[in-house]
Amino acid sequence: MKVGDVRIRQVRHSDGKLRAVASITIDECFVVHDIRIFEREGTLLVAMPSRKSSDGGYKDIAHPLNTETREYIQGVILDAYKKFLEEQTTDAE
Repeated sequence: MKVGDVRIRQVRHSDGKLRAVASITIDECFVVHDIRIFEREGTLLVAMPSRKSSDGGYKDIAHPLNTETREYIQGVILDAYKKFLEEQTTDAE
């Protein structure tokens, strides 16, 4: 599996922990939208797309089936987010 394209949309005016939303393309044939990048206790984390269930909780719509895949996807997304932030800083100067 290869994540070939990562698109980052920064969340502006967010008072909460949400920092950005990402979309990824897997193997040039499958796209996952609405992957959230958020900060908790100074650490960036990735949350898969989810929807609210009838009991008030949230259930992932799409997610990796194993830890290795989750870590790979999270690493690719967070690397892209850090590059995105660097580009924003460079553009502002």
